[in-house]
Amino acid sequence: MKLFIVTSLKDYQEEVLKIFKQAAISAFSITDVVGVKDNQPENLLEDWFAAGDEKFDSLMIFSFTKDENAAKGMELIENYNLENATGFPIRAFIVPVEKSNIKI
Repeated sequence: MKLFIVTSLKDYQEEVLKIFKQAAISAFSITDVVGVKDNQPENLLEDWFAAGDEKFDSLMIFSFTKDENAAKGMELIENYNLENATGFPIRAFIVPVEKSNIKI
């Protein structure tokens, strides 16, 4: 069993849900998150007109799933990012689950 975690801009939710369906991941959770990107230099005097942190409405979608489903999901996300080059790629992570009382 794996924990498959995906983060993306909220705008990409439908694309991510299609990927989950293609990977046969039918049970998952979605949570809203605010992504923060801090581009400020260490020395603020170097950037006199610094505007501050950028914040983005994002999602985290995660599922405890079979190894092969997580691998398929990762493959689909990698392909999606190659075909849709934007400044905001969909991020995916596969985390091993050592022990669980969940039967998949």
